[in-house]
Amino acid sequence: MSQSTNTLQTQSNELRQRLDEEISDFSEALWNYCRYLTGSPWDGEDLYQETMLKVLGGLCTRWHPTNLKSYIFRIATNTWIDLCRKEKRTLGVLSEENEGFEEFSDSLELEEALLKLDDLFTPRQTAVFLLLEIFRFHADEVASIVRTTPGAVYASVRRTKHKLQNTIHQSVKPKFERSPQKSKIIQAYLNAFNHGDLEGMLSLISDQAHYEASLGFLEVNKDEIINGSLAYGLPGHHAKECELWGRFVIVVLAESDQGQLVHDIQYQEVENNKIVYHRSFFFRKEFIVAASKELGYKPQLNKPPLNWENE
Repeated sequence: MSQSTNTLQTQSNELRQRLDEEISDFSEALWNYCRYLTGSPWDGEDLYQETMLKVLGGLCTRWHPTNLKSYIFRIATNTWIDLCRKEKRTLGVLSEENEGFEEFSDSLELEEALLKLDDLFTPRQTAVFLLLEIFRFHADEVASIVRTTPGAVYASVRRTKHKLQNTIHQSVKPKFERSPQKSKIIQAYLNAFNHGDLEGMLSLISDQAHYEASLGFLEVNKDEIINGSLAYGLPGHHAKECELWGRFVIVVLAESDQGQLVHDIQYQEVENNKIVYHRSFFFRKEFIVAASKELGYKPQLNKPPLNWENE
């Protein structure tokens, strides 16, 4: 790597860390917004990451920046709508006709309603409801984010509430099909990891493997992996296979005075008896915290080089 490239990489990492600090007050809200907007924690995590990358690349175009929170939620919304447009989903029209509605009677009804949004409404209707009712943006802000009028925002929310009240007690269809059990390669990976057998683990990885720690680092072949993320060997933690939100993953657990804590969550793709893709969520605080709750563990908040306890 040239000196200039190394300098750019360092400056980019510093910018990302500064952005993480700036949005720390609403990063969890942003992750939940992405999750409910897409109807899936996995798709929501992908949307969150794509949003952050776009924000990092797009801030230089903001000549007169005002509300960073509104700007980032706008990027998330537009990114999702663009993805839906590419999939030829109906985006929906937001008209200003009024309809009556009833308020939700309790928080459980509202939580149940949030799980239905992606099944019942268009992407724009879902975004409007979430932004106004859940994340408490003003109607004029919502209108700007989704490119409509405040009157259409209020009317859309009224119609959404009315429809949700009529369907609130209907069962929610499962969003995912159960994944097949992992291959023998993954079982061999777990065995090598838990026994600290670095060479055995590396033997399972393709020379051209794509090794990604989301919003942390990217390695694109085995040599980069050996000289990068695995340069100091294995961490000495315990890993096991678990089902998380309909997908089988590897959960890496660290021992502590509080018991086992979630250190990392990973999943791999295998082709021709080799791991060709490895994804880690080590750097993703909101994802790790939500996944830990789902799995019944506490997250490890202090794990060098990260210390989320002080955020």
